[in-house]
Amino acid sequence: MGTEQRTNAGERLVSGASQAGEATMRAAAQHRYGPPSVLESSEVGIPLPGRGDALVRVGAASVHPGDTFVMTGEPYVVRLVFGLRRPRHGIPGRDLAGVVAAVGKDVTTLRPGDEVFGWSTTGTLAEYACVPAGNLVSVPANLSAAEAAAVPTSAMTALQALREIARVRPGQTVLITGASGGVGSFAVQIAKAFGAEVTGVCSTRHVGMVRSLGADHVVDYTRTDFTRTEKRYDVILDNVEAKPLAAVRRALAPTGTLIPNSGRGGRWLGPLGRIVEARLLSGFTRQRLKPFTSFGKRQDLLTLADLLATGQVTPVIDRTYPLDEAADALRYVAAGHTRGKVVITV
Repeated sequence: MGTEQRTNAGERLVSGASQAGEATMRAAAQHRYGPPSVLESSEVGIPLPGRGDALVRVGAASVHPGDTFVMTGEPYVVRLVFGLRRPRHGIPGRDLAGVVAAVGKDVTTLRPGDEVFGWSTTGTLAEYACVPAGNLVSVPANLSAAEAAAVPTSAMTALQALREIARVRPGQTVLITGASGGVGSFAVQIAKAFGAEVTGVCSTRHVGMVRSLGADHVVDYTRTDFTRTEKRYDVILDNVEAKPLAAVRRALAPTGTLIPNSGRGGRWLGPLGRIVEARLLSGFTRQRLKPFTSFGKRQDLLTLADLLATGQVTPVIDRTYPLDEAADALRYVAAGHTRGKVVITV
């Protein structure tokens, strides 16, 4: 591949042929932006953990729509962060679960052999990943590696949207579109854990699954348009954004909160146009229109670990793929009809 990547700690990760005697690992890697076919199964050098990092032997990694945006480089605005002409980090993936193989000299909270899950910014679709120690927490005893890997980004997005942005309280009515998807399946369960009355919106074939997650009501969007009923909701988490803002607002209580969260939009600026529209409209209505960006937070991952350990939240896994079929996994996610999460086992 002839390129050189950097870990958080600045250690070299050599793509393609390794130096003589260098330990290598399998990884899904890409030279350029493009469709899933740009991913190749490669042998690369195993990264070295920096002072505050842990080297994790990856057991499983999950993928989500954000990974497809980074892979394709579209919307083009993502290239400002991930590399203008080609991906700055040639190994995709953010979420993982596995076993600590080694730690940096400043790490005191982890030790080799610990089972952990969390997120990395330098790629997880590989046999090993270097991860800042603060991005990892212990895997709950009742979860497999695949289930734990399904959690970080999607569940933290759902948690932050409902707790920090909407401030969901017991007794409130919450509607979640895309309720059968990655973020949506977690959001239904988290909203129920917060004591809300939850309505999930999904297709016919997922009605039973969404109901099994604890939704009090399920709307089959192929039969009913939730924006044209008489029901009004205190909170709407719109993970699909298939309807115009004006239409969705009809289903929102006069002082309710709407959170647009599909991440989709135009080829150049992605969701920025809808975000600006929502911000502008917020100045002229008592309704709160609150697009947001989620961020990885260790404390939120610990909160989720507690919800997982007590059974209040359970990951839903649609499909699993081996590492060599990472391109197929991302192709499936890009199609936009996943039932829960897609996980790659290593």
